[in-house]
Amino acid sequence: MFGRLAFLKRIKAPNGTYNFRKTTPSMVFREQPTGFFASQVATKCFRSLPKGHYVPSFRNLSTVASTGINCREGVKLLVTGGSSAQKMVGIWLFGSAAWVFSMVVLGGVTRLTRSGLSMTDWKFTGSLPPLSDEDWLHEFEKYKQSPEYKRVNKGMSIEDFKFIYWMEYAHRMWGRTLGLMFALPFSYFLRKGYITLGLGLRLSALFALGAGQGLIGWWMVKSGLEEPASEYAQPRVSPYRLAAHLTSAFAIYCGLFWTGLSVVMPEPPAESVAWVRGAAKVKRLVLPVSLLVAITAVSGAFVAGNDAGHAYNTFPKMGDTWIPEDVFDMKPLIRNFFENTSTVQLDHRILATVTLISIGTLWWSTRKLDIHPAVKSLIGSTVGMASLQVTLGISTLLSYVPVSLGTAHQAGALTLLTLMMLLNHTVRRPSLSLLKSLPQVAKTA
Repeated sequence: MFGRLAFLKRIKAPNGTYNFRKTTPSMVFREQPTGFFASQVATKCFRSLPKGHYVPSFRNLSTVASTGINCREGVKLLVTGGSSAQKMVGIWLFGSAAWVFSMVVLGGVTRLTRSGLSMTDWKFTGSLPPLSDEDWLHEFEKYKQSPEYKRVNKGMSIEDFKFIYWMEYAHRMWGRTLGLMFALPFSYFLRKGYITLGLGLRLSALFALGAGQGLIGWWMVKSGLEEPASEYAQPRVSPYRLAAHLTSAFAIYCGLFWTGLSVVMPEPPAESVAWVRGAAKVKRLVLPVSLLVAITAVSGAFVAGNDAGHAYNTFPKMGDTWIPEDVFDMKPLIRNFFENTSTVQLDHRILATVTLISIGTLWWSTRKLDIHPAVKSLIGSTVGMASLQVTLGISTLLSYVPVSLGTAHQAGALTLLTLMMLLNHTVRRPSLSLLKSLPQVAKTA
């Protein structure tokens, strides 16, 4: 196909008219946008063509690369329409991920202020908040019928009720606003033809998961509106449902963030074969550490669901012992790991400690590898964030879980997960055509 095409370059003559002449490939590339992405895509696609053939402009070249035509070994882009469309879609995805991050933080504040059970009903599309004193009294009367009011907040003033109601209302509306923020640009980009089939399917799955997140949230809240099994127990949501709600939010965030990275950085940073080999060695270590970080974050959801942070507010011992005597009191045995306050907190302590040691080991094992400076920087940042997260966790425990530290600890978990995702994305294997174009050793200044 390209064999029958040739580039025509306009040359303005003195009389004001334009003449056209063929240009060489080298002339074309000199006039194209520069930068890492442009150079990599151009190199890959140009190398896949037979000698003597011409290539189209860079704008067309990016579209060709995204469809895989005449660039079979090149990277497949998730967005068509050139670098401008790529940038817009990337900003949208990162903005949506940041919104989910803020939702997780707001959800943590809602839980720590015990605001989550203040709204006793739920509508998928939402509803207006109380607008008059009569409306507020009506909502307050509904809350008075809940177990939380009868056992925890009996005698609460209507002003205090308004505070927890607004917290829960803000959390719910924040999620619905995210739905609009996601759906409207998605429709626009689809209409413009920027989104490829693979990206469209991925984003549709994330949108469905986001819509289901509202249902999971109500399913969780509903468990806290039921009478506790024991008359001495405080009403609270099911730890299983809270863990499902938080894990689902983490999954949506990770999906959006990873997809955004794949849109704006279709190739990993690689300037030599030696650095690619070093990145492959790092990847073998990063994958299991990332899994450990994720498991530790989920175990934190069970700590929150069981209010385990309000027990054993000492460190490193749990009270006067290293291991409480009641860690295996529940039957069957498996229940202890999800419902026993002592076991849940002990698990989280162990997992957090092992995670910190593993990330430190990752840094120690890779410090002498010949790898890209960006990878080295990311590993160092991950070590620093892991240390900060453990410090936040211990401070939260010793301080009896204040709202500020508890929220910071939850945000820290998601930040550490973000760094691990970025590290995994940076050390992935480049395309075959990029590998062919790389020198054995990176050029140093």
